[in-house]
Amino acid sequence: MQSEYMYQLLLKMKDGDQQAFQTMYESTYRDVYRTVSFLVDHQQDREDVMNEIYMQMWTSLANYDTNRPFHFWLHGLVIRQVQRFRVKSWRRFRIFERIRIFSREEHHWDEPTVIMEGTNQEISQAIQKLTDKQRTVIILRFFHDYTLEEIATLLGIPLGTVKSRYHAGLQALRKNIGNLLPERMEKTNAY
Repeated sequence: MQSEYMYQLLLKMKDGDQQAFQTMYESTYRDVYRTVSFLVDHQQDREDVMNEIYMQMWTSLANYDTNRPFHFWLHGLVIRQVQRFRVKSWRRFRIFERIRIFSREEHHWDEPTVIMEGTNQEISQAIQKLTDKQRTVIILRFFHDYTLEEIATLLGIPLGTVKSRYHAGLQALRKNIGNLLPERMEKTNAY
């Protein structure tokens, strides 16, 4: 989307134009969903986070500084909503865990495998094995092409912390992907 066109849409959105919001939603949905998919495990949770992101976008438009890049601001909303979701999930998990322990019932939660469009399945699995903090930095760096300095600003953490998460994430990815290659060769040779 051209920056002038986007700027005009943002001005219309600030004036309450719902059609402009719909246009903006349609042009940003895929990018935002891809990021959320890497950061949130379950499909239903992803949909909840997506709804929260766009509701937050609509309600905080008055605070948006049109001199700053829109996508940077939008990705900031994504990161904050994912972090809020994780806090809520952790609280819910602790409540359910207490109930489970109290009632001594076992529950098995299904985790569906999602193959991301345009992303190699093995790489996607390796990314999912990273810690949440490492995964966030890796996604922002490689899928959104933010510099490490921009990521530090976006996450509100020191640059050194971003660098250490980035390097630890890369190291873990190299290890996990390296472990996948021998397994793949063994399967290929077995046939």
